[in-house]
Amino acid sequence: MVSPARADALTDVPVGAGQIPGLRPRRNPGDGGEVPGADVDLIDGLDPQARRAVDAWLRERPSTAARQLGLQAMASFLRWLSVAEPDVAPLAATGTHVDAYCQAALTGGLTVGVRRPGRPLAKATVGRRRTALASFYAFVWRCGALRPRRAGDGMRPLTRQERRLLRQGVAHLAADGRSTEAVAVALLVSCGASVSALAGMTAEDVHAVAGGGIVTLRDSRGDVVAFPVPPLARPFLRAMCRSRSAGEPLLRRGDGQALDLEWVTGALVEAALVAGIPEQRAKVLHPHMMRAPTVSELVHSAP
Repeated sequence: MVSPARADALTDVPVGAGQIPGLRPRRNPGDGGEVPGADVDLIDGLDPQARRAVDAWLRERPSTAARQLGLQAMASFLRWLSVAEPDVAPLAATGTHVDAYCQAALTGGLTVGVRRPGRPLAKATVGRRRTALASFYAFVWRCGALRPRRAGDGMRPLTRQERRLLRQGVAHLAADGRSTEAVAVALLVSCGASVSALAGMTAEDVHAVAGGGIVTLRDSRGDVVAFPVPPLARPFLRAMCRSRSAGEPLLRRGDGQALDLEWVTGALVEAALVAGIPEQRAKVLHPHMMRAPTVSELVHSAP
């Protein structure tokens, strides 16, 4: 149930994003504006429910800098969404859409919503935007602006049993000689790694330690985080490290191309199917669902 105070957050809002402290629109040079007027106009032009949600979230940001970053991230994401998924309303977007936006930003795939279309954004910049967008969708969920999806539609988080079964699926892939798929899925399940982190992993990110090894990956904020290497992945990662040049990606598709969202999703679904996860459930699994909400969930889901 949404508390009255939290529910009020979506109704008691300023008239227009430009009324929020720190978000005065800039229309002309030297007019005292603090943010691009076009970004403010974009938010003000949303449907009433979405506009109230964005306004309320921006108002709750803890500082002027955070509000300005939030506006920039939302405006860029919404412009991308209008081109990439024109039939998806802002409040209907999911983590899959946020992942796709961030992947496009990292690879130079953004043609709208950026100053220099076609040029990759820095990892740190993309990490900050991902964090801001995740904060927005968590906020509107708490406020009740988004209706929870039915558990039957496949979007519910993975259970501990399903994570255990996926590890068995990794073993099946490895036994079938599909080492790259096995390593990718093992890291997804154990580390909650993003597709972009997997695609950019090099031998320099794998470190030998007593009893196994660790792999260093970038989290959603762009910070480096260390994870234990899953046991099944260790021999394959060692072999890959020996066969790659410095700075060369460890994981590549069979055709030599870099990993992408479609390929990793396919490997995840295949691991689920061979592990015995029901087909209806397996076919809706997505890499974003592997990201545990908390570190404690990752710890408690370990074998």
